[in-house]
Amino acid sequence: MLENIAAMIEEVNKFTSTNKDEIETFRLKFNGKKGILNDLFEEFKKVPNENKKDAGQKVNALKQAFQQKLDELKTATKTETISVKEDLTRPGFPLELGTRHPISLVKNRISDIFKSIGFAVADGPEIEDDWHNFTALNLPEYHPARDMQDTFFIEKDPDVLLRTHTSSVQIRYMEENKPPIRILAPGRVFRNEAISSRSHCIFHQIEGLYIDKNVSYADLKQTLQFFTKELFGKSKIRLRPSYFPFTEPSAEVDVYWGLNSETDYRITKGTGWLEIMGCGMVDPAVLQNVNINPDEFSGFAFGMGIERIVMLLHQMGDIRMFFENDKRMLEQFKSL
Repeated sequence: MLENIAAMIEEVNKFTSTNKDEIETFRLKFNGKKGILNDLFEEFKKVPNENKKDAGQKVNALKQAFQQKLDELKTATKTETISVKEDLTRPGFPLELGTRHPISLVKNRISDIFKSIGFAVADGPEIEDDWHNFTALNLPEYHPARDMQDTFFIEKDPDVLLRTHTSSVQIRYMEENKPPIRILAPGRVFRNEAISSRSHCIFHQIEGLYIDKNVSYADLKQTLQFFTKELFGKSKIRLRPSYFPFTEPSAEVDVYWGLNSETDYRITKGTGWLEIMGCGMVDPAVLQNVNINPDEFSGFAFGMGIERIVMLLHQMGDIRMFFENDKRMLEQFKSL
């Protein structure tokens, strides 16, 4: 092979191309792991000492010729690429700035309010079993209150379903943690409802749970009053008796929205009061289901739909807008 170095140098000097693949093939032929130069250096080790000087000069001449040719090809290719495909004097393409979704913005805002008074955020699966979604929440099989939530079932016997509320997160958390417990459970939930401007089969909830010794209804009311003042700037609330299987007593929470505009009359039906969430003291049966002694501990829970809060804060009239990904709507929240 050493005898053919002159022919190899001539081959290197004659090679020309602007094709990147051809140049790469040329490089690998001479300087790859199994290339000509590596073979020559291996052969050079076997050359007698008296001939090494002459052989070494020939190998180095080939190496230098190859490197010079490779540099020339790379420079020519780079210059051509810039001149043909790129014009560095042209202005760059504008980059569109994104924004958080309005649901995420309000969810984070609500979370920050409750975090300021000691609540932590907990998470759980969207695909649930019957125990965590219904039975442990004092909704045993054939309980009539199950009809309040038209459920998407994935499997039967045993039941596997898309969770209908984030209360299942509370059950999972109480099973693994002992009081004191103070958590928020935000997330996406699913119910088989007709899609309209006011309802959707997918929506978001954020629920809260506080379990400790000597927790009272007064603690619940004070917590909710603080929340409504921080979020809406309004602290006048009322609690109307209601029914939820997992709390007793239970209530709907209304905030006094006022009657300052035509919109206020419309969304409050002329009363000035607006329902924003449900709440109540945790039913002792729920505590027993998660092995918490109801004679020692008590607590309260609350929950609200995030879409409803967003619609109130931003005067939006159609819940479907949150799921259509219309950039004209989303871009309005860039400054928030």
